[in-house]
Amino acid sequence: MKVLLVNGSPHKEGCTYTALSEVASAIEKNGVGTQMFHIGTGAVYGCKGCGGCRKTAKCVITDDKCNELSAMILEHDGVVIGSPVYFSGPNGALCALLDRVFYSNMGKFVHKPAACVVNCRRGGASAAFDRLNKYFTIAQMPVVSSQYWNAVHGFKPEHVRLDLEGLQVMRTLGNNMAWLIKNIKAGVPPPEQEDKRMFTCFHDGK
Repeated sequence: MKVLLVNGSPHKEGCTYTALSEVASAIEKNGVGTQMFHIGTGAVYGCKGCGGCRKTAKCVITDDKCNELSAMILEHDGVVIGSPVYFSGPNGALCALLDRVFYSNMGKFVHKPAACVVNCRRGGASAAFDRLNKYFTIAQMPVVSSQYWNAVHGFKPEHVRLDLEGLQVMRTLGNNMAWLIKNIKAGVPPPEQEDKRMFTCFHDGK
């Protein structure tokens, strides 16, 4: 059992990393492994809308971390995605990656537990938190919760370490993630899936 923690900040060991590390520590105390994935600072491309991933099962853009991240998520039992808050939203590079990761893997992440954490200096946390959770809810991924919305506050890692409530929220999230993964591994089968229907229009009689 292993959980992937995605550091969606350009800073490898900044505030987002500090929050994710607290989550990871709690997960590991419950006997579940973790692995950190940093999206880095290299160029990231937005989706071209070409539909190529429907033929190859991978994004056709291969010179950034999209396909690498996709493979990592598929290999793990759960995922926690972290991001700094920029203008009341997650890091744009992270969202560009996630748009392509989730579109090119449509239907592959079903029932994989997921959560997000965000860090902000002051405001915008709930808006960024909401944006990231939408990736999970469209993919039928159980969203793991905590005792409050998953946010820490601080402009530097040392500030985050002073946010005692935020750190407790991270630990509770880690405990809940490990608990859910263990329960899934215990063998309760998932619900059957209906054939997916796509909305066209109301007047076609279907």
